Amino acid sequence: MTTQQLNNPSATEDTVVPQQEGFSWRVFGPGILMATAAIGGSHLISSTQAGALYGWQLAIMIILANVFKYPFFRFGTDYVYDTGESLIAGYAKRSKAYLWIYFILSILSAVISTGAVSLIAAVILGFMLPTSLELSTMSLSMIIVAVSWFFLIAGHYKLLDGVTKWIMIALTTATVAAVVIAAGKPTVMATDFVAASPWNLATLGFIVALMGWMPAPLEFAAITSMWTSAKRKTDNTTHRQGLLDFNVGYAVSAILALFFLALGVFVQYGSGQEIEIAGAAYINQLINMYTSTIGEWSRLLVAFVAFMCMFGTTITCADGYGRANAECWRLIKGQSDINKKQIAFWTTYAIGGGLVIITFFTGQLGSMLKFAMISAFVSAPIFGWLNYTLVKNHKKLSMGMNALSIAGLIFLTGFALLFLANLAGLIG
Repeated sequence: MTTQQLNNPSATEDTVVPQQEGFSWRVFGPGILMATAAIGGSHLISSTQAGALYGWQLAIMIILANVFKYPFFRFGTDYVYDTGESLIAGYAKRSKAYLWIYFILSILSAVISTGAVSLIAAVILGFMLPTSLELSTMSLSMIIVAVSWFFLIAGHYKLLDGVTKWIMIALTTATVAAVVIAAGKPTVMATDFVAASPWNLATLGFIVALMGWMPAPLEFAAITSMWTSAKRKTDNTTHRQGLLDFNVGYAVSAILALFFLALGVFVQYGSGQEIEIAGAAYINQLINMYTSTIGEWSRLLVAFVAFMCMFGTTITCADGYGRANAECWRLIKGQSDINKKQIAFWTTYAIGGGLVIITFFTGQLGSMLKFAMISAFVSAPIFGWLNYTLVKNHKKLSMGMNALSIAGLIFLTGFALLFLANLAGLIG
């Protein structure tokens, strides 16, 4: 179905009448996919590290990032239902320069992000396997990407839509259980422990990285709009149902970020042990620390939570970037619609490129991931402004949503400028 047919249902005989308003398990999809993609590097690693290093102090930054990014992510859903087009198509209408900027960022992020999250998933899988199975991290990475590739190429959106709902249920249940168990155990503070303050310029890079992927890079709003477009075509959901799905997924992601922060607080904060910063090394440390605190029996529970995080993020990143890049290429070539071959090609690019990154740049992957998180925050005001202006041109925003959008742009721009000024040595 083309964009013109979506905007004009009478243009095709195959148009299906939208399902009736109301609650249905079928309405959930894009919002859950976004939450699954989000609960990876930002939650499992950055949020937990924030709790381990600074206790509850950075909870406010997690909350503010989620609140101030909310309208710009939501606009991705609004724009699809208002126009029948993705946000990327909206960028192209504003200027080809915006389309190319997004495309360049997307093809870079696709391989860096997919490579990083699949590597961490492989590390966790190796942690879960019995010692008798001695597989290298590279071998496990190849297994992860192969399963992800087959899963996406064979099943496409419908299979992804169905499976990620169960991943999110299992992930949420296991995370809440892990935090409740940890909260019930007495904390052991080192006698010489001195609480560190994050409120200084030296910590600004960590805070910006934390917020960069909280709950996800803002360019993921465009990816979510691609999933929303696919959902609208396959299940004929209404705007109201689409917003229900988005709001539930966004709320789950935001709440779980605080639960992962709590996991770091209850298990590691004040223990006196030096916290690893590298992602893969930190995952092993977190699982070992949790096991020593709660008991050996909890090892598989925490490892399962971590693996579900990273595997879910791997498949949703690969699919999301694949769809976004296919849409960019369609618009650059002036084609009327994308096809499955284009999505398959760009999905393979994300997964294959990620494997190349793992193979040749494993030692630099942590630095590359941090760079991706920081660059995502620095570019957030641009995508926030684009999403805001696109939707504002099509509908009248409520006073509250308009005010929140303006406040969000001020917040994102202010922090981005502060970080860049500090990086350039203009302050401090």
